[in-house]
Amino acid sequence: MKKILLIALVLFTTTKLFAQEPLKIGDKAPLFSLKDNNGKLIDLKSVLKGHKSVVLFFYRGQWCPFCNKHIKNLQDSLQVLTAKGAYVIGISPETAAGIDKTIAKTKASFSIISDRNYNIMKAYKVSYVMEPGLAERYKKGGLDVAMANGQTDYVLPVPATYIIDKAGKIKFVFFDKDYKKRPSVSVLDANL
Repeated sequence: MKKILLIALVLFTTTKLFAQEPLKIGDKAPLFSLKDNNGKLIDLKSVLKGHKSVVLFFYRGQWCPFCNKHIKNLQDSLQVLTAKGAYVIGISPETAAGIDKTIAKTKASFSIISDRNYNIMKAYKVSYVMEPGLAERYKKGGLDVAMANGQTDYVLPVPATYIIDKAGKIKFVFFDKDYKKRPSVSVLDANL
């Protein structure tokens, strides 16, 4: 009986994520302007004026080992991306303290923004609300996602990645409901 309930929960959660439609190649990238982890104002329009492209990725939080591995890979190969004129920006719903932990774990030197009100996540169509059962399972495992985000709800991003060209158009999209999957640096490099 437990297996049937677990399968039903996974299918229900998967169905919710399938219903999301990410932005597509050729779409105009939604503009945003927020301070990053260093207090620097990151205005997408201004960043694009000074760079050939932006690699914009969304991650769940410092508690996610798959996120940390991806961020570490980006950091380790940052020169590959910046050599092509790319500016890397990470977006997370986690608090500033959580972002500090992410940086400590990954040594990330690029901009990371706390999207506390989920405005960027919503604009890029990557936000979703965790099902109550899944949120409770995370809590029983020692992680309260709402608390990690400094909120009362359970909102996370699909760990998506967009490459935005100088004209502000999306030229690459990686959107996979499986939070374990991320684009490799070589895939990003090939699409810059």
